[in-house]
Amino acid sequence: MSAASPAYFEIIDFIAAGTTPEAVVHFRPSPEAERRVAELINREQAAGLSPDEQAELDHFMELEHILRMAKAKARQILARGQ
Repeated sequence: MSAASPAYFEIIDFIAAGTTPEAVVHFRPSPEAERRVAELINREQAAGLSPDEQAELDHFMELEHILRMAKAKARQILARGQ
């Protein structure tokens, strides 16, 4: 992740590259992306965010929710042996 890239781009890149159920289950954002999201959450609680920062955090949270649902589905697929 570059400093100019929103943290959620990693999730988009992961999905766009194609994947397997195993890869979905094991996917984690980079430490840099995790730090950026933690920073945004802390700043949101302390002083508020700019509109662009709020949009970045909102997009990340939406994609994180989708990824969690995809992980649950991938676990079901793996449990069925497909």
